[in-house]
Amino acid sequence: MSVRQSLLAILDQGPCYGYQLRAEFDRRTGSTWPLNVGQIYNTLDRLERDGLAENAGADEHGHVYWRITEAGRSEVRRWLDSPVERAAATRDELAIKLAVAATLPGIDVREVIRAQRQASIAQLRRLAEAQTKTTGTATDAEALARALVVDSLMFAAEAELRWLDRAEERIAKHPARAMALSLATERPKRGRPARAESVAATG
Repeated sequence: MSVRQSLLAILDQGPCYGYQLRAEFDRRTGSTWPLNVGQIYNTLDRLERDGLAENAGADEHGHVYWRITEAGRSEVRRWLDSPVERAAATRDELAIKLAVAATLPGIDVREVIRAQRQASIAQLRRLAEAQTKTTGTATDAEALARALVVDSLMFAAEAELRWLDRAEERIAKHPARAMALSLATERPKRGRPARAESVAATG
């Protein structure tokens, strides 16, 4: 999720102040990824540094407004026109957890999978409930935005459940004793560099 480009795209609709940007981001993403104000202002500072947004002054209430620059508008167009590329080697905490657990002696990975499956099913149920709830004040556009985000999260949860089933099938084919990895006897050639004071003391 790109907070930077999302805030720029909102600023492309007109000048906003920090809390207003946070509220607009929530409206347009179904309040799924809440941002804190500190994150908003840190992002605005970076946008200003990069010449993509600028301080537009304060109003009579002390709200400091920000507006997009021409370079910022070009950045928004590039973002919207370009597909999101997902790195093949993106670290997934759950995949790493199961891979490591499968190599540890004395760990029943099937229990780890079962616990995760229960959590994933509960998450899917919460998302299904959220999908059926719409606030009375939501506009059609806000309801659509929320539905799109929740649909994405539901599909991801369903995919995770399918992957857990596949992981359990793979693990069932291997006896536990054949899966455990002891520490390698061959040590890596490079270790942690000696501290400067230690080197000086031995010199």
